[in-house]
Amino acid sequence: MKPHFHKVPVTLQSSFSIRHDIKADFGHVWHYHPELELHYTVKGEGVRFVGDNISNFGPGEMVLLGENLPHIWRCKDAYFQDHPDEQIEAKIIHFLPDCLGKYLLSLPEAYLLPKLYEKARSGMLIFGNARQELASLMDRALAAVNLERVVVLLNILQILSETDEYSTIVTGKHTFSPSNDSDNARINRIYNYTLSNYKKDISLDEVASLSNLSVTSFCRYFKAMTRKTYYDFLIEIRVSHSCRLLIENKLPTEMVCFECGFNNVSNFYRHFKKVTGMTPLEYKRKYLN
Repeated sequence: MKPHFHKVPVTLQSSFSIRHDIKADFGHVWHYHPELELHYTVKGEGVRFVGDNISNFGPGEMVLLGENLPHIWRCKDAYFQDHPDEQIEAKIIHFLPDCLGKYLLSLPEAYLLPKLYEKARSGMLIFGNARQELASLMDRALAAVNLERVVVLLNILQILSETDEYSTIVTGKHTFSPSNDSDNARINRIYNYTLSNYKKDISLDEVASLSNLSVTSFCRYFKAMTRKTYYDFLIEIRVSHSCRLLIENKLPTEMVCFECGFNNVSNFYRHFKKVTGMTPLEYKRKYLN
């Protein structure tokens, strides 16, 4: 799906942006920007879309996204039903690759930075000690002024470029350049409708009508935009939500199946293993342990 271009606000007095968000949600627009993004979720949970990857997110997750890598964090309605007084909370740094000057990237001591920026194009999920150190540095960056801001950012880049405590998020390169506004609006309608209605049977006629296309044209259009069929996309969303319910361990697997829009258990098991490479029971044991 083609994302919206997003202009990250940066003041003239700053070489990079850092903010501490406490609000109702992370937004509803699938978007990208030329800045790299270090995103630390403090509170909230839901489904994270990065490139071709659909995964659950929760408190404590730290992700580095490369230039023009499309993404969105979609909070779960159920989270706010269980926590009516809660808001989501995140700390986010945006920075251009050459925000500290192009000369920095040519220094022999900084040879790992171009390699880091290349790895970030596929998204990096940071864990372990690296995540803890980065979370602490982000707090320092929020309070820092003047030259100290630059020092803290260099410390962050050092940890990110040297750590091996990460996993890749997407399977390939999924960067974008500015795209057609009408395509953006159309694909976002489909995307939002699917996220709101994945628990029920969704027909191709329904989603095609949202796009003002015939079913045949819609199928061709969606495959061209996303490199997957609409039903593959719908199944990935359902499986992603079922993963969260399995980890929460509040419902038996059979109930998780119907709660996430699968109409029979055998279909659920088949699709779950195809997407995750594990059975629901194997997945549950792995993450609960």
